[in-house]
Amino acid sequence: MEYTGSQYIGEFVDGRMEGSAEYILPTETRYVGEMKDGVFHGQGTLYFPSGSRYDAIWENGLATKGTYTFSDGLQYDGKNWHYCDSYDRRFYTEICHGLKPTGISQLTNVDPPRKIPEGCYDCGDGFYNPTTRIVKDYRNRFLRNAGMFILTPCGTRHLVFHPHVGPCTCGHVYACIW
Repeated sequence: MEYTGSQYIGEFVDGRMEGSAEYILPTETRYVGEMKDGVFHGQGTLYFPSGSRYDAIWENGLATKGTYTFSDGLQYDGKNWHYCDSYDRRFYTEICHGLKPTGISQLTNVDPPRKIPEGCYDCGDGFYNPTTRIVKDYRNRFLRNAGMFILTPCGTRHLVFHPHVGPCTCGHVYACIW
């Protein structure tokens, strides 16, 4: 584990991770549950840094049955998933707490919305600062050096990491130039 940056808190049997344990990955994702022969096996939960979780039954390191729960409590259902689809475009918080009055828009599921630092852009997993060309997470911790940032004709901002041409959400076509 010294080579991977992971941390293991639990029992060993014949030098292998086995029994009730906690396994912490370098990404801060944590597994809490049963281990057998060095892999996830039995009942266990993956806790993600975003606050979401995946409760599952594991067999030899593979999840055979599980439930994903987002940080706001919404549970993913692969068969009956109707959240924010073409039939119902409401955010989960709007489903739980109702719609805002006319004239007050809710632009994300986060309510109230995040405060974007001056001169920065929200890129889904953190804030991009075009001056430093760095993306930091919402707790102001370094995530990565940025690729390239572009502006479409309609004013929609896109952060991209690979050469790409495609439509933006407003329908305009944008091209990334390195």
